[in-house]
Amino acid sequence: MTHPQPRTPDDVHTRQILDLVTRGHAHSRSELASSLGIAASTVGLRVQSLIDAGLLQEDGVGTSRGGRRPRVLRPASDGGSVLTVDLGGRHARIGKHDLSGALLEVRSVEVDLAAGPAPTLAIVCTVFDELTQHDTSPVRAIGVSLPGPVNVETGAVDQPSRMPGWPGFRVGDHLRGRFTGATVTVDNDANLAALGEHRAQFGLSKHSITVKAGTAIGSGIIVDGHVHRGASSAAGDITHTRIDGSGDIPCSCGNTGCLETVASGASLVRQMHDLGRTDVRAVGDVLALARDADPVATTLVRTAGTYLGQALSGVVNFFNPHAVFLTGSMSASEPFLAAVRSRVYEACHPLATQNLRIEAAMTGADAILHGAARQALENLQLPGAAS
Repeated sequence: MTHPQPRTPDDVHTRQILDLVTRGHAHSRSELASSLGIAASTVGLRVQSLIDAGLLQEDGVGTSRGGRRPRVLRPASDGGSVLTVDLGGRHARIGKHDLSGALLEVRSVEVDLAAGPAPTLAIVCTVFDELTQHDTSPVRAIGVSLPGPVNVETGAVDQPSRMPGWPGFRVGDHLRGRFTGATVTVDNDANLAALGEHRAQFGLSKHSITVKAGTAIGSGIIVDGHVHRGASSAAGDITHTRIDGSGDIPCSCGNTGCLETVASGASLVRQMHDLGRTDVRAVGDVLALARDADPVATTLVRTAGTYLGQALSGVVNFFNPHAVFLTGSMSASEPFLAAVRSRVYEACHPLATQNLRIEAAMTGADAILHGAARQALENLQLPGAAS
């Protein structure tokens, strides 16, 4: 896979125009020129290229502000679709979107990542085919979420745990060979959850952290509406933050006392087993017991929230985000959420928390699909763009 070339000004303007129109933030050429601060002639050329490519359409008339009533721009009704997949260890959520990124349909299927990439992706592609079997327009883009560190340039996972056969496998190239002409982007689940939630809340402005707290823990950082990956795509990985007083439980990274060993859903199940509660099989069982006011489960859930808040407090002090969003199964637990808030507000400087929001993600289980669609659309191959 070749590295993308630097984007030209025309390419940047085209992407900005497509984004503004598909998100409903501009409806005419004059509004685009005003929003972007560029010449009407430049807007006209870029809009026409998008119309010619079948991505936008122009019809009807808008409200006049003096002079002719403007033609209304909108995503082309038959411009194609965007497909997304959120791959988990045992299941996959698969979505179909229109060119605005709106989620039209979701399917859930069982998969087994341990079976390897080819069998897993074959199941995904079968569902993709089912979702688009009656379409007359093409699949424009595909967004893939993987539950491990991802090299976004190669589209492969990098040193994942519990994913035999996946390291080095170029998921993007595999899907491009199956869906010719489609843009394919691949990223990890935490980054895409962060992107999906942030765009739903703030659009292309402000800063946030989204933590995916379920069987495992991951987080993504958004700066000015875009994913911040860091020098080696490891930014936001609070999973292996050392937690004071957490003991010396070995972690998959080789260290002991990491956040994941005491605050993840898997750790809660293990702790319940250590206490003789062998009837608990999954994190959902622990959360159900906490909802029923089981004292042991409630204490463990609150303690996990306190540990996560401890890890986040240093990040909040340093990064000073506008919001911390929580997604994943544990985010639905009020004791967990309350404990996170309490610890962050207690441990952080007042300036870092005076306007800070800490809340469950509004996009819920679809956060990753929304983020995958948005990222795929932003990397869509456009007319006249460098590839």
